[in-house]
Amino acid sequence: MKSLIRKNDQVVVITGKNKGQHGRILKVIPEKSRVIVEKVNMVKKHTKPTQNNPRGGIVEREASIHISNVMLLDPKSNKPTRVGVRIEKDGKKVRYSKKSGEVIATA
Repeated sequence: MKSLIRKNDQVVVITGKNKGQHGRILKVIPEKSRVIVEKVNMVKKHTKPTQNNPRGGIVEREASIHISNVMLLDPKSNKPTRVGVRIEKDGKKVRYSKKSGEVIATA
């Protein structure tokens, strides 16, 4: 099934340890049904020294979370909403907010 959440969408986490946190989608991993959200689900990763990072050490970065644990933010009210798809009069498919009916801008 194709996801209705895309890169650069604003989302809120609706369940789990990061519940209530807002962020922008950095990456969508459709084959695993996961997304990486900016500043959400931060983990510490131990890295070996490399040419780019000669010291190595512990780096904090975002880990993926399941796509069912995030919900798109309504562009009008800035509250969580479900997403629908409809065909406009000109024949274009667009995503829209089920809460307000507003078209969600595609980045």
